[in-house]
Amino acid sequence: MSSFDQQSPCDHNYFMPAEWHRHSKCWMHWPYRQDNWRLDAKPAQNAFANVARAISKHEPVFVGASACCLESAREHLDSIGNVHVVLIESDDSWMRDTGPTFVISNGNKEGNELSEDSVRGIDWFFNSWGNLMTYEHDNLVAGKICEMEMIKSYSTHEPLFILEGGSIHVDGEGTCMVTEECLLNSNRNSHLTKEEIEKKLKSHLNVLTVIWLSKGLTGDEDTNGHIDNLCCFYAPGKVLLSWTDDERDEFYPVCRTALMELRSSPDARGRVLEVIKLPIPPAMHYSEEEVGTLSIPESGALRQVGERLAASYVNFYITNGSVVVPAFGHTEADDRAASIIQSCFPEREVVQIPDAKEILLGGGNIHCITQQQPC
Repeated sequence: MSSFDQQSPCDHNYFMPAEWHRHSKCWMHWPYRQDNWRLDAKPAQNAFANVARAISKHEPVFVGASACCLESAREHLDSIGNVHVVLIESDDSWMRDTGPTFVISNGNKEGNELSEDSVRGIDWFFNSWGNLMTYEHDNLVAGKICEMEMIKSYSTHEPLFILEGGSIHVDGEGTCMVTEECLLNSNRNSHLTKEEIEKKLKSHLNVLTVIWLSKGLTGDEDTNGHIDNLCCFYAPGKVLLSWTDDERDEFYPVCRTALMELRSSPDARGRVLEVIKLPIPPAMHYSEEEVGTLSIPESGALRQVGERLAASYVNFYITNGSVVVPAFGHTEADDRAASIIQSCFPEREVVQIPDAKEILLGGGNIHCITQQQPC
């Protein structure tokens, strides 16, 4: 399918739905790079398989795998019902950031199939979070998926607009949340002003209001503070915010500033946002063993011993019938987070992934490795 040059979904009355809108499927990538995933990526692959298994109980999962790891992906996933492995070359495995952001027709708000053209994709230009790693293949993933799905797409490659899917959260009713730390970083769109970036968000996502928060989660240096590690909408007018009461934690002033900014920023319908605090787990850092089991390329190590991990329970995935949540081996914190999330989604089952730390060691978590395709 051809893209719409220099046009946006807003021009055609398409909008990005909230993540709780019904999905037709979920997209993932298979991890393999040995400089980012320890022990030849085997522990991460087990964790990714557990995520795919949990999601597959409520919606189909399509996992893209590069030719070099296609056999590995099939060995892990072929026995899981409702999971499908497809050949898609990638540089790493962060489908939230490299896959398309899907938008739907304004006439399709209830999740009913209206026509073959009721879903389209946005193919953001991806530059690996400001040239953090190679991205030759990753930058083509969104376009390939749209071709596979035979849906029309909107490209932001020319004129250039750089964005990752994990840097935006929407409520499906005209409001988008982002962080200045990420979207105003000089390694993304230094050629654009804040006002110009906001205009592009409004145009492509068909939103009326953009809420700008100052900073993302402490330790989330890979993405320069993606919103999906800091907070998310769990219902219209309602937000879950990563939180700590530990005054010694570097995140302590960050989350309080975010709370103030959220409460002072009405959404697109004029509502004062209701904010629920979701405590982060105790601070975790890369151990000598974890860094030592990575393959170090000539360009140098991606990870350093003692570097803080960007651990957040907000980084979950909403399926058609469940919420798939990371667990980090801190029983009290894990259970408390699951209980709070369950209270926000009373009609969905909360499913914890006990080995989610293996995903975290790569720089993100469950929300980062998934991308929902709405009905």
